[in-house]
Amino acid sequence: MRLLIAALFMLCQFGVAAQTLTLEDYARQAQFLEIKISPTGKYLAATTRSDEGNIYLQVIDIKTNKILSVRHFTGKDSIGAINWANAERILINLVRDIGSLETPVPTGEIFAVNADGSNPRMLTGYRADNDKDPAVVINYLPAEDNFVLIVSATPNRVGSFSLIKRLNIDNGRTRQIARAPMRSSDMITDGNGVARIAVGVDQNNDNEMVMMYRKDERSEWQTLRRYGQRDGSFIPLRFMADNVRILGLSDTQTDTQAISIFNPETGQEEIIAHHPKVDVAPIYSVRNGLVNEVIGAAYDYDIYDEVFFADVQSQEFSTHLQGLRAVFPGRRIGITSGTRDNSLAILSVRSANHPVEFYIYDLKNKQLSYLLNASPWLKAEQLAQTQAIFYKSRDGLDIHAILTLPNNKEAKNLPLIMLPHGGPHGPRDYLDYDSDAKVLAQHGYAVLQPNFRGSGGFGRSFLQAGYLNWGTTMIDDMTDGVLHLVKQGIVDQSRVCAYGGSYGGYAALMSAVREPDLYKCTVGFVGVFDLNLMYTDGDIPQRKSGINYLEMAIGHDKERLDAQSPIKHLDKLKAPVFIIHGKEDQRVPIIHAERLRAELEKRNHPFEWLVKEKEGHGFYKPENNVERWQKMLAFFDKYIGDGRAAN
Repeated sequence: MRLLIAALFMLCQFGVAAQTLTLEDYARQAQFLEIKISPTGKYLAATTRSDEGNIYLQVIDIKTNKILSVRHFTGKDSIGAINWANAERILINLVRDIGSLETPVPTGEIFAVNADGSNPRMLTGYRADNDKDPAVVINYLPAEDNFVLIVSATPNRVGSFSLIKRLNIDNGRTRQIARAPMRSSDMITDGNGVARIAVGVDQNNDNEMVMMYRKDERSEWQTLRRYGQRDGSFIPLRFMADNVRILGLSDTQTDTQAISIFNPETGQEEIIAHHPKVDVAPIYSVRNGLVNEVIGAAYDYDIYDEVFFADVQSQEFSTHLQGLRAVFPGRRIGITSGTRDNSLAILSVRSANHPVEFYIYDLKNKQLSYLLNASPWLKAEQLAQTQAIFYKSRDGLDIHAILTLPNNKEAKNLPLIMLPHGGPHGPRDYLDYDSDAKVLAQHGYAVLQPNFRGSGGFGRSFLQAGYLNWGTTMIDDMTDGVLHLVKQGIVDQSRVCAYGGSYGGYAALMSAVREPDLYKCTVGFVGVFDLNLMYTDGDIPQRKSGINYLEMAIGHDKERLDAQSPIKHLDKLKAPVFIIHGKEDQRVPIIHAERLRAELEKRNHPFEWLVKEKEGHGFYKPENNVERWQKMLAFFDKYIGDGRAAN
């Protein structure tokens, strides 16, 4: 084991951490993103991101302590999820990066390569030799070394079907074995590897999702449920051991998302775990290297916490996991992979105040071995501390927020950066590591990350309360958080600025427009500044689903869009503005930044400008993030720092 650890550390180049972390430390890409052990425990597959933003796959022979192969892709192609398909072969899901603030977009291409780098082959997608349809793996068929089950579909083509196929992972040949009469990329197989649940968009109504079911592989598909955009839904995850009932996430009977079991034969649904304030997520056992049984539920609210079920078959595994939780209180433990003989598992462990660490756990001997820190130059004791807080909005809603405070200052009359998240509908801020918050706090600023109405994770009604209110009540929720901290004596009301990325950039500017006497400066990073442009520019309006989202989230009424577009109300603005953007941003094109700059210039309003040619929706390159932080900190220091200019 020590030799293995040494080999992994050889892949990292880092120095001894200084007493104070530098901007370069925060900007460095994590050395390891994901580590997975092969089914026989012979190899480790690890992904790491280079300083240029490329993700590399590296395979290490555990016994010989050698790096067997390295693989990466060029251009916009990047590595998404990796999985061992058998003892020697790895499958890679290809993705396209559009910026550090957005989840990479799957291309539907599945690439395979052996541990030693031999037999590289594109198995699906337009560059494949055989099956050129985009696809995803739905079952790794552990009893069949050379085959996996995939579903391929053309989701934007009306009248198309989802095709279920057996894919030969060596040569890429496929054989169709079934189809579902819908456009779908979500299929659930039972314990026998038969696809029996399909979820997708209705053929004739893009605003409606359909869940279909068949009793066995010979039966016809039937519609179980339909869900409109605003309806509660049941999201199937896996079949239960009886191959009849289905485990899923549901808000059909509750406002927040619960774990429930649905019986398609009777139509009955039973909730097994629910939190009244926040969504819950399942905790699984692992058996034979594969996900096995739901044994508990996790949630992120006042703290990150978990509950474990008493009546489970995987009691021994549950005991293992509960013991590990006691070793790492308050941290998230993810089981990335395990061997088929249930002897070894790879764990990832992290929290808001602890960088990601990887461990090898010997289940048979109950021994935990430290493997590595994904960012070894970051030390937990050097990080500013992050916690959850709660406050009331002016109209009575309970608002959850994340607060990060400087280590070296008393929590009294601090300057504040209000930092709203992007999205805005669906994403939320968790008790998890955030480099922006840590950087700002290390330099003396309190940082508030409010989960305003419209954020995900706090129930359907809370999410939908944000629709059509991007620039009104959602902004009020953010300001109410600032005023809460002022009332608590933590924040100096005369020293408040706003900063955010994407929707957060919009919210930062809109906050300064709505509260011109509160916010002393504002920073918009790849921000939306004119809601009308969202219907004409960028990648969102290129898809019907994107148009549907916009109509639901912001509406199509021009008067409303103008009323909630900060660029239309700059005469109310007092705060200086810092505009930061990526020239290649496809999600929020640079026209937003350019038009805002032009309008500020017309008014001779003070602003600063930073655009990077080769960046998209968020910055990947460490040197660009260092420059961004340097200039942001100088900007904040000027207006709300201890030596700020009079204004």
